[in-house]
Amino acid sequence: MATYLYRLGRFCFRRRRAVVAAWIALLIAVGGAAGAFAGKTTDEFKVPGTEAQATLDRIKDTFPEQGHGSAQVVFAAGAPGGITAPEAGKAVGEAVARIAGVPGVAAVPDPYATGALSPDGKVAIALVSFDHKLADVTDRQREAVKAAAEPARAAGLDVAFGGDAYNTMAQIEGGSEAIGLVVAGVVLVVTLGTLVAAGLPLLTALVGVAVTMAALLALTGSFEIITTAPVLALMVGLAVGIDYALFILFRHRRHLDEGLEPEEAAARATATAGSAVVFAGLTVVVALAGLAVAGVPFLTVMGLAASGAVVVAVLVAITLLPAVLGFTGRAIDRLPIWKRALTANGRTTMGERWGRFVVRRPLPVLLVGLAGLGALAVPAASLNLGLPGGGSQAAGTDARKAYDLVSESFGPGFNAPLVVVVDAHGAPQPEQAVRGVAAKLQTLDGVGTLLPPAVDPASGTALVTVIPRTGPDHEDTKALVNEIRGQKAELRSATGADIAVTGTTAANIDVSTKLGQALPPFLAVIVGIAVVLLALAFRSVLVPLKAVAGFLLSVTASLGAVVAVYQWGWLDGLIDVPKVGPVVSFVPILLIGVLFGLAMDYELFLVSGMKEQYVHGAAPREAVVAGVRNGARVVTAAALIMVAVFGSFVFGHDPIVQPIGFALAVGVLVDAFVVRMALVPAAMALFGRAAWWFPKRLEKVVPRVDMEGEQLIARLAEQTEQTEQTERTEQTEQTEQAAPQPPREPARG
Repeated sequence: MATYLYRLGRFCFRRRRAVVAAWIALLIAVGGAAGAFAGKTTDEFKVPGTEAQATLDRIKDTFPEQGHGSAQVVFAAGAPGGITAPEAGKAVGEAVARIAGVPGVAAVPDPYATGALSPDGKVAIALVSFDHKLADVTDRQREAVKAAAEPARAAGLDVAFGGDAYNTMAQIEGGSEAIGLVVAGVVLVVTLGTLVAAGLPLLTALVGVAVTMAALLALTGSFEIITTAPVLALMVGLAVGIDYALFILFRHRRHLDEGLEPEEAAARATATAGSAVVFAGLTVVVALAGLAVAGVPFLTVMGLAASGAVVVAVLVAITLLPAVLGFTGRAIDRLPIWKRALTANGRTTMGERWGRFVVRRPLPVLLVGLAGLGALAVPAASLNLGLPGGGSQAAGTDARKAYDLVSESFGPGFNAPLVVVVDAHGAPQPEQAVRGVAAKLQTLDGVGTLLPPAVDPASGTALVTVIPRTGPDHEDTKALVNEIRGQKAELRSATGADIAVTGTTAANIDVSTKLGQALPPFLAVIVGIAVVLLALAFRSVLVPLKAVAGFLLSVTASLGAVVAVYQWGWLDGLIDVPKVGPVVSFVPILLIGVLFGLAMDYELFLVSGMKEQYVHGAAPREAVVAGVRNGARVVTAAALIMVAVFGSFVFGHDPIVQPIGFALAVGVLVDAFVVRMALVPAAMALFGRAAWWFPKRLEKVVPRVDMEGEQLIARLAEQTEQTEQTERTEQTEQTEQAAPQPPREPARG
């Protein structure tokens, strides 16, 4: 691999104008496709195969409104007489009539006619049904519904808009992402010392992200893409794009300091650091694509979108960056901020001092690190999964106001309605069967009230809306869903009707359950991939096992921090958590997929440096110190950049993106500074030569990747020797020819 990448780096350096032109052309082409074919993303978290989704698909022809978008318009009156006052009733009635006239609104019953008034007489709910699915509800329609409620606002009523149509998720805000880029730029300047060098990773990363986002935007016209997919792709693409370029750029400048010409330095950096980048990128891509193991379509789309961003980041790093280095040449050190020193020049660097400290005390460092990570991981045992709704929106938003008003005035269960589908077409007396099912449901402990059944006489099917006593995030609501489903056999025997539970709340519970069940097999797949790839890269048994153990420690510690902050409410004053409650159900599996690849970045970069020294004759512990000395600075910078990028999303208010950004920021922080910079050197020091043991049978069949560039360096040295030998020979011949010839003796007679 190193030889191929060496040739690629040299080619891109020499043909820099063509390479840059090709990337610009690609960006223009993909951007044009985005402009021509862009569609809409969706906020629907569908999971085929679950009872809620299968039931919804089965009844979509009989009760089409169940598959359509819906909204709540909540009217609240604080004046005497409340919402029942004549003036309030008139204003609400006029607003409801106007909302019914909005194009795309199928129905909006008068809350006074349906009895949707709170017991205290202060709040009324108008349920809006659209005539198409949620994904097709436009922003213009949402705004039109809001504008139609103006008569109620003019009468002094508070009006809030909630429900699925207003629970929008995963919006790219821009401000927080810009903060992350600024912090990343500062870290690059401090690490690299010059504005020119610091600007290159940012430039190439932005090109890669622009290509990825434009491609995703173009695909939305043909495929259903969940709204969180582009956000995750942006998050991951920025982080790895900057880091991958930094790895190669750091090695390039080290080669320049060693006296190599810019072309040779770029080629060798692409060969060695580029090999680590390709392997690291491959692990991230495989891990993210492996999210398909969960069998959840929207999660598969998220994984593929993020893995696409990583593929583009790798291609940019090994092609566009060498080409740009061809333009900068030695001018890469222009606009210095401080005097840099990439080589020690006889001085002991901070990285070397830390490496020697760990190598002298490997066991205490290992025990202290394990104790700290274990303490951080303790809350993970209480992990509770769920999906965000109106109650997870930021305080002050319309959706949150509507959610809180309904919860306070009607009870939390009114935000968690369950739809029980009663299939009574095979019952002897269908109407009596429906009443029997309703009567049984009313006796269950967790049921607050039942709404009148909606019956379709032609199919013998009815919908019974069950209002729980608890909200959508409560464990008792999940228990009630399971209890209702547990009554199937008894109700079939007593009434002859079959029942199934669906609705948004039930669907969210099913999604969370399925994602929780998918975690063990997905984790097993990830661990297997890690062992194989790292064994291939390092030709070692203990290194892959140690890397996997460190990765598992990072994941559990990060999950523990997520539970403490988002489920228990720690740091709520410091981090603006929209709502303390269950962790978003796909955060753990996303964390495993993304963090696995990022953790392997640092593992590959640090340990490859250790092996490079070891194969060149260094003693095991000296090789560990050398690996830390050469890698500490760049790994520290890379980790800080990733923490800045991921952490910037924590300052947004999206209930999905915020915990994902927090989990990844904590995960990278823990993995880079505790696991890779402390536990890994300590473990490698304890392993000694055994760290590089590899069975002879595998030695014969496992291909050599040459990630450290050992074979490449040997080949280059051989070529250099041959060139020098040829030059010496030619010089000798020229010297002999130039030397005065002895006089020839005259020929004899």
